[in-house]
Amino acid sequence: MTTGVSLEHDKTGAQHCHYAREDSNNTFSVMFRTTPMDSTGVPHILEHTTLCGSQKYPVRDPFFKMLNRTLATFMNAMTASDWTLYPFSTQNQKDYENLMSVYLDAVFFPQLRELDFSQEGWRLEHEDPNNSESPIIFKGVVYNEMKGVFSDSLNIFMQAVQNKLMPNHTYGVISGGDPPAITDLTWQQLKDFHHSHYHPTNSKFTTYGDLPLERHLELINGNYLEKFDRINIDTRVPLQQRWSEPRAARITCPHDPTASEKQTIVSASFLLSEISDVFESFTMNVISTLLTDGETSPFYQALLEANIGSDYAPLTGYQEQMKEAVFSVGLRGIHSDDVDKVKDIITATFDKVISEGFDQKNIDALLHRLELGLKHQARNFGLNMALNLASVWNHDGDPMLALQINNHITRFRQAMADNPNFLQDKVKEHFKDNQHCLVTTMEPDKDFEEGRTKEEAERLKRHVSQLTTSDCKNIFDTGKKLLEKQMSPEDLDCLPTIHLHEIERGIKPEPVETIELGGVPVQKCEAPTNGVSYLTMISNLASVSDDLKPYVPLFCNVITKMGAGDYDYKSLSQDIDLYTGGLSAGVHVKAHHTDDNTYEQGLMFSSYCLDRNLEKMLGLWTDVFTRPDLKDNERFLTLVNMTAAEMSSSIVNMGHSFAISHSRAGLTPTGFLQEQFGGMTQVELLNSIVGGEQESVFKVVDQMEKIGKCLLNKSNLRVAVNTTPESMGTTLRSVEGFLSSLPGDNSSSNFLTKDTEYKVTESQTQFERPFSVNYMGKSFLTVPYTHEDFPRLRVLAKLMWAKFLHREIREKGGAYGSGAVCSDGVFSLFSYRDPNSLKTLEVFDEAVKWLCRGDYTHGDVDEAKLSVFQETDTPVTPGKIGMTRFTGGVTDEMKQTMRDQLFQVSKNDVTTVALRYLKKGQRSNAVSFLGPANESVQEDKKWKIIKN
Repeated sequence: MTTGVSLEHDKTGAQHCHYAREDSNNTFSVMFRTTPMDSTGVPHILEHTTLCGSQKYPVRDPFFKMLNRTLATFMNAMTASDWTLYPFSTQNQKDYENLMSVYLDAVFFPQLRELDFSQEGWRLEHEDPNNSESPIIFKGVVYNEMKGVFSDSLNIFMQAVQNKLMPNHTYGVISGGDPPAITDLTWQQLKDFHHSHYHPTNSKFTTYGDLPLERHLELINGNYLEKFDRINIDTRVPLQQRWSEPRAARITCPHDPTASEKQTIVSASFLLSEISDVFESFTMNVISTLLTDGETSPFYQALLEANIGSDYAPLTGYQEQMKEAVFSVGLRGIHSDDVDKVKDIITATFDKVISEGFDQKNIDALLHRLELGLKHQARNFGLNMALNLASVWNHDGDPMLALQINNHITRFRQAMADNPNFLQDKVKEHFKDNQHCLVTTMEPDKDFEEGRTKEEAERLKRHVSQLTTSDCKNIFDTGKKLLEKQMSPEDLDCLPTIHLHEIERGIKPEPVETIELGGVPVQKCEAPTNGVSYLTMISNLASVSDDLKPYVPLFCNVITKMGAGDYDYKSLSQDIDLYTGGLSAGVHVKAHHTDDNTYEQGLMFSSYCLDRNLEKMLGLWTDVFTRPDLKDNERFLTLVNMTAAEMSSSIVNMGHSFAISHSRAGLTPTGFLQEQFGGMTQVELLNSIVGGEQESVFKVVDQMEKIGKCLLNKSNLRVAVNTTPESMGTTLRSVEGFLSSLPGDNSSSNFLTKDTEYKVTESQTQFERPFSVNYMGKSFLTVPYTHEDFPRLRVLAKLMWAKFLHREIREKGGAYGSGAVCSDGVFSLFSYRDPNSLKTLEVFDEAVKWLCRGDYTHGDVDEAKLSVFQETDTPVTPGKIGMTRFTGGVTDEMKQTMRDQLFQVSKNDVTTVALRYLKKGQRSNAVSFLGPANESVQEDKKWKIIKN
């Protein structure tokens, strides 16, 4: 149960909401309404720059320094269209107070140094800061971040819709920054924006968890708010002036040479009511979900099942992040000739809904999902609540009222009872009769990227041409000064920290028991699941032939969406929503904790439901396992198109993950399978399927049926159940009945595959993509989880990032992010939205040399250990307790051994494993990256370049 308190600070007018709940993962956030009137990205760059040093903590970048001095379960800062939020969460009270102090000093008393503005925002600097003869170019973290953001055509579309639908005020500009406009922002403008927006009078505080409110108020007021007085400040966003007739907009985007020719997007967007009316927002959210979500929704049937596009257009659904809500619906991946057809379908679908209404079963299913959502315990509840309430509170809505979901449901039911046409009337009011409608069409332009490159070159030329000799000298001197600042050692004693001796030496046990039901091993875990039962099953993939395995991820995406038993896919979808939180299937590949050439490969099926619906949920799984219907070719085509579109669109935001995956593929058997199932290899397979003739797509159905015969049985099946002690007996009896209904004979207790013939291969690969930035990945072959060097490598990874990669790749190189990851048998380095490519690979090499030299302190190693404990001590939700053991075989005893070894890691240990595994020539390694055409790579025969 959560108890909320809403307060206002007498002296400044600052607002504070506290949510008391028996949850040790306490959350804090401070938010400011930030309303820019241009696209220079001033709130975004200010968000970065406030975290670069403050009055009490005058070190360079205390935010990133604190990542290694805390046990935070979350730390970040984020800029939306009209607010900036600084949240964190932690389970440790001292840590909570440490982080609160750092955050509040950063936002209220930042140093906002010009050099930090240059580093984080933008600057003119020599390509080589040590060489005044090298070309002058644009640099800056946010500048390169936003170039990366707008490398994604979907982001271009979403931004254009917002700007054109609400052009009159702050929503008509790009708060994150448009690269051509970012280079107009001055340091003084940044400081002015802070002065006008980052004041307690314009602030909103959120605290959540089991720590006392009185202590929070004491710290916030005593250290910060009492130093300010209330001021006259008005950052309110005015209502958008409504249109008298609908409008249309046409924009262009980069052409993707790796995709089909159907790359057009069209969408209709409607401006709705103010989000501060929380019941109206609840109602429109329900209506929007009924319109678009699930196989039985009107727009799913009318748009997606027409198979003229690959998936919904971006922003489809209800958006309540701005002062007035927006509903959009449309299609992506269509032929330009089909734009009018899509527009006609949208109009006809609204007319049909107004005439016929919604299926009552769909309404019941949606209300059930809301009820289940109130009981299902998601990870980091407090943080999610703060984020979900940010926009309504930002526009002076009542966050306490917004949380009263049960009251909204009751009122909603009553409104439907009072007026049987309640929903149809709303649809007519907000869509049919709403003249504030924008139809946006985006088409690919093969010259788009060339034009963007030309614009940047011309803009740079204009800037450089205006420089005097004195300006040029100042640019060189400033570049050297920034470089010296980035390289200079700092005294970090002013920063608060958690010490290793303050961390619990023991793990939190996760008691589970494995029993056998009908010959199937079942792991049971009694946990406080709040009346919800969780079911996880893994069916071993070893019996699936190698030629079928590439199609397994596609099988996962269709098996619960094609119909089963007496259900067609529409009625199956309805009952899944009516009785469960969803039936999901995904590929599971996990290396053995002791041998990298041994692994488990399987399909993981998972679902959860209210205890009262357990039999219904198991009945649905029975139909999926015993009578799947894979014969509907048109339905299959729809799902294939959606799967391919979703995976392709994820590349630009997860490019580093794809790079790492591909670089691991030649080093271990699990790396090979993970790349085949979820990397660029899978992207290429899906694109080849959807790019072919429809008949070839339909032939893949045969592969699906063959895979189903191998996996949809209880042969080589494992099960895990999490529920309350009171429900466990009933749950196990039901699960036993479900297992007895499945075909197969679970005669094997060996769920592992050992690959004794696997051969390690090294490679250098570039995936040439139409991006403005690069995503780099390099991996080394190392050791499995239980090896004594594994904890040392985990510490090394955190140390390498914090003390070398972050400085060289982000601060000096201008990339948005970088990192090092130690996983099953492989150690990986990466960069994200990086303006550099081969230069970053050189940084990777230099990082290894730095580690081998031991150019770091014992204190640095202790900080790296804290970062590892941050990960290991992340709260586990009741539905996930025991899953580490179930999915990877890692027992509590193994976790305790790992913890003991982490505490013992020394500086010498770190140097030793760097020499042993990362030093050139010691271990096999591979490099992969995604990025634009690269002349140096093209000229080097060692590289393999993949263009499609």
